[in-house]
Amino acid sequence: MKNGYVITILFSLLLVISACGNSENQEVEKNTEETPPTEETSQDEMSGEDMGGDHSKEEGHGHSMSSDGEIPEGLQPAESPAYNEGDQVIIEAEHAEGHDSVMKGAEATVTGAFNSTAYAVSFTPTTGGDPVTNHKWVIHEELENAENAPLSEGTEVTLAADHMEGMDGVKATIDTAEQTTVYMVDFTTVDGDRAVTDHKWVTEDELRSPE
Repeated sequence: MKNGYVITILFSLLLVISACGNSENQEVEKNTEETPPTEETSQDEMSGEDMGGDHSKEEGHGHSMSSDGEIPEGLQPAESPAYNEGDQVIIEAEHAEGHDSVMKGAEATVTGAFNSTAYAVSFTPTTGGDPVTNHKWVIHEELENAENAPLSEGTEVTLAADHMEGMDGVKATIDTAEQTTVYMVDFTTVDGDRAVTDHKWVTEDELRSPE
């Protein structure tokens, strides 16, 4: 009788220990299933972000095609421009470096016409990266402490424009200078992806009337 009692107690203890072990194993398995492999997930996400960032920089060095429409101090409206505010025009130039065509061939609306000197300039962005060459356009009124226009090719200037990242305040070299009428325009990119407002700048010979 006594032996039977001892056996019953031992059997009960084994059942309790077994139940606790199963419960702990189930909890471990549950936690393992709920927690994904964090290292692999974060690497995938970081790769996607890095690729997106690099792609964005390659396409036009962060060039912002829209502007706030603010007119630089001292810039004078054109008295007899070929195209007036509100006119419909076709853009015949491509200013988005590194892109497939997004400007050339687009129908645009003139939002301003001004007399100035337009410069193509080369510089290295303050944010780093590859040098930008023959950037079109920066106008005379967007240069810091500039002498009388036009400045000659090879002149070193300081830019006071933010058409793209790393541009404002940077030292640049003038590649070409052209005294002309410059225009701000609204347009939708030729791929239909973006509406651009008050793009600065397009010169008169980069526009034509619609056929």
